[in-house]
Amino acid sequence: MGLDDVEVSYMTPEDIEDVFIVEKLSFTIPWSKNALIEEVLNNKLAIYVTAKINGKAIGYGGMWEICDEGHITNIAVHPEFRQHGVGSRLVKKLVSIAKERGIKKMTLEVRKSNAAAQALYIKYGFKEQGCRKGYYSDNGEDAIIMWKDNV
Repeated sequence: MGLDDVEVSYMTPEDIEDVFIVEKLSFTIPWSKNALIEEVLNNKLAIYVTAKINGKAIGYGGMWEICDEGHITNIAVHPEFRQHGVGSRLVKKLVSIAKERGIKKMTLEVRKSNAAAQALYIKYGFKEQGCRKGYYSDNGEDAIIMWKDNV
């Protein structure tokens, strides 16, 4: 698989089944299928994209647009397709959409133990700006707060 095989585009309701599989494989406390449907269909602040190969979603990313800030909610890639630049493509697309929409700053939380994700975000200009102690309810792990200024 090469990056040329991956198409990144806005998420549609038809992508939910594939995205839900990625969600369950990626997070210890995954969002429900209904939560994903609500985000895509009814949350006016939400912007979601998928990475697809041959029409099948193998990854997704989302952010909420709040005033002039973008809050990345999730980035997830199916385990079989990790370490191939798919996460990079998703972050790049969200940053591009943020620029188009006049978003000035972006933020996210990432597990303190998730060095790979932190490295990905640093690659796109995010910097560690704080910590949320005990943020993750599954194990009480801290979250690193990262910000990207001057989108």
